[in-house]
Amino acid sequence: MSETEVVTAPRPLLLEDGRPAAAAWSLDPGLLHLNHGSFGAVPLVAQHRQNELRAEMERAPVVWFPHLPARIAAARAAIADHLRVGAEDLALVPNASAGASTVYAALAARPGGDVVVTDHGYGAVTMGAQRLARRWGGRVRTARVPLAADADEAHEAVMAEVDERCALVVLDQITSATARRLPVERVGAELARRGVTLLVDGAHAPGLLAAPLQNLVCDAWVGNLHKWGCAPRGTAALVARGPLREDLHPLIDSWNAAEPFPYRFDQQGTLDATGPLAAPTALDFVERTWGWETARRYMDELADYGARVIGAAFAGSAGAEESVDVGMPVPGMRLVRLPEGLGTTRPAADALRDRAAAELGVEAAFTSFDGVGYLRLSAHVYNTPADYERFAESCVPVLQKWARQARTRP
Repeated sequence: MSETEVVTAPRPLLLEDGRPAAAAWSLDPGLLHLNHGSFGAVPLVAQHRQNELRAEMERAPVVWFPHLPARIAAARAAIADHLRVGAEDLALVPNASAGASTVYAALAARPGGDVVVTDHGYGAVTMGAQRLARRWGGRVRTARVPLAADADEAHEAVMAEVDERCALVVLDQITSATARRLPVERVGAELARRGVTLLVDGAHAPGLLAAPLQNLVCDAWVGNLHKWGCAPRGTAALVARGPLREDLHPLIDSWNAAEPFPYRFDQQGTLDATGPLAAPTALDFVERTWGWETARRYMDELADYGARVIGAAFAGSAGAEESVDVGMPVPGMRLVRLPEGLGTTRPAADALRDRAAAELGVEAAFTSFDGVGYLRLSAHVYNTPADYERFAESCVPVLQKWARQARTRP
């Protein structure tokens, strides 16, 4: 940001009664909450609904559990409507990683088959792919996608790893560590022509993208509702619209095991299903209060503002690069490059996250890619421009000091 450039802060969103949006959450006001993307945050109305459901369950468990599949089906239909897919194509799973594990377990044996992932993949999902490849006697092949790669370059990098040995491609719709999109629609269309299975990890997509499965051809897609959807944790969707769906089974066999997809997922023994049942309350709250389109636009404008303000603070006194060139940027998420010496590996980034929380009072995501550390911003409606201004003023100088100490440490 040049000295003459003026960055306009978006007007903070308010509740219907004029209070700040954050009043609808129970987040600690003494902390800066700049990392909605990791674990989400559940609005009070959804917390209250989940507590009501838990109380109902505990009052009469023998009444609760036999009637639970029908209630799960109703919640599933509401979630499917939000994602703009058919309810008959969507099953509920605890999280996106569980959905990926479900897909791995369903795939027929492919002796010697390879699995293609990218260097932007989510660690837990990639670990599952590695386990699957070992079971097949194949290998995991990693497509290297530069952070600045556009859609064409990313597509070419992925498809360069797909040959006759490739049995599965696992591709992030929105990458976690690098806050970028990958061309899942284009890759999916080509893989379908080649007869190669595609699993799309859309963990960050629900709520952030209006219709994440629009124009997407894939064998399975998984996405978390607890992130931008603000549902209670333990709520995610597994969508399958092709032949693979008939081989998808819950990781826990229960009394609905003989039912077709997705109904076999509607009963999971004695698991606490109050999170999925309260998910529509969270989704409806955002729609009723601001509208999802307005919320997404605000989150994107705010993330952009935050990245510019914080990036300028780093660049102004440390000579660091202010902007990060991301080839396929994501609405509501941005990267800010950290000073040299900070967060250069995943363990170092995680340690920085914990130290920032303990010493700076900020919940932030620090990530690493290709040996470079980043601050990943992920905004939601409860955030305001003041959050990022405060981080730039009070936290950036400390991070710069930590970077100098790291560079001079023997």
